[in-house]
Amino acid sequence: MTTDKKTTAAGAPVVNPEAAKGADTAVDPRLLIREQGFAGYMTEFKRKMRGGDLGSIPVIIGLIVIGVVFQSLNSEFLSAKNISDIAVTMVATGMMAVGIIFVLLLGEIDLSVGSVSGVSGAVVAVLSVTHGMNEWLAVLVAVASGAVIGALHGFFFARIGAPAFAVTLAGLLFWLGLMLQLLGDTGTINLDSEGVVSKLTTYYFTDVAAAYGLAAVAVAAYFLSAFLDGRRREAAGVPSRPVADIVVRTAVLAVFSFAAAYMFNQYRGLPLALVLFLVVLVGTDFVLRRTAYGRKIFALGGSVEASRRAGINVTAIRVSVFSIAGTFAAIGGLFWASKIAAANQGSGTGDLLMNVIAAAVIGGTSLFGGRGRTWNALLGVMVIVSIQYGLSLEGIATPVQYMVTGAVLLATVVIDSVTRKTQKTAGRA
Repeated sequence: MTTDKKTTAAGAPVVNPEAAKGADTAVDPRLLIREQGFAGYMTEFKRKMRGGDLGSIPVIIGLIVIGVVFQSLNSEFLSAKNISDIAVTMVATGMMAVGIIFVLLLGEIDLSVGSVSGVSGAVVAVLSVTHGMNEWLAVLVAVASGAVIGALHGFFFARIGAPAFAVTLAGLLFWLGLMLQLLGDTGTINLDSEGVVSKLTTYYFTDVAAAYGLAAVAVAAYFLSAFLDGRRREAAGVPSRPVADIVVRTAVLAVFSFAAAYMFNQYRGLPLALVLFLVVLVGTDFVLRRTAYGRKIFALGGSVEASRRAGINVTAIRVSVFSIAGTFAAIGGLFWASKIAAANQGSGTGDLLMNVIAAAVIGGTSLFGGRGRTWNALLGVMVIVSIQYGLSLEGIATPVQYMVTGAVLLATVVIDSVTRKTQKTAGRA
């Protein structure tokens, strides 16, 4: 009696040939594009659609729709002033979303980031204003306090075994109480309008060369990075993108970068806050995609047990990730304090926590762990703040803004869930 055995390309037997027929064959997109050109782009696009790999496409389409709709309702929406204001306002939430993305990559959640950001602002205000400490030193202490708080949460979660949800929920309440205690009876401490913290959101590079220079540097850095990466892949004998493809991508980036620079220069110049945010995004993206530490985070989000068996120190990674979340929560708190030029009892409260989580998820980070990039924070927070500013220009009440943001978040989560199911059906989960 003979059996009909089928094998994979590597020669291993296929356990379920019938199921394998429906699986979407993974083909390196670089190879498709190199061999087929534009047809390769279309083939890869169709494959992604079948496999549920939507990437950032829904978010980008959403931003375009938001821009078109609100601009048609109010011509001020895409004005230089409004775009600049959106860019500065989104940085505080965006910084905090970067930290949340690290936690979400593990498949966990941190509910304390809002309160931690409030503590950060309170620490800076109390040390620099009430006690006269050097403001730079006060800033360092505030950021360090965020890192320690995050590490403490990570310890209870990773070492003790308490659920991250419960630990950070307790942290939300505890650090909120500490913030109120630090601020005292007055509840508000005003910051020096010419101090370090205040300058975070009020300083602009007024020379037009600054905005255009940053755009040029960003475009050149992207091209060199993609080109050199392609050369390394060619030398290693693996598929790489053709130079023409890299040039097209660089040209698209150049159009958006220089258009943004032009708009900033029409108002007050390049905001310092945006520059710092972009530096953070580039740095954290490098850590996640180009370092062993980043690969361990993704591996842990994929499977804790497999990571443990591979020799990854699960406890250390978890503690460090929560510490990173606390650090960026503290940094975000400094930007919020800068925005209102004070630390008060409302810091870190309200809808801030929900907006931070929503920014990460709307930007494309999966709630189920293992998928996401820190650049998702930029896309997500752009969606949220753009909606808020657009509705405000129309005089729409805050309750409606909450409902619209909630609806967008729900739609994103549904897309994420459907995407995962589609990928499983296509054999790519």
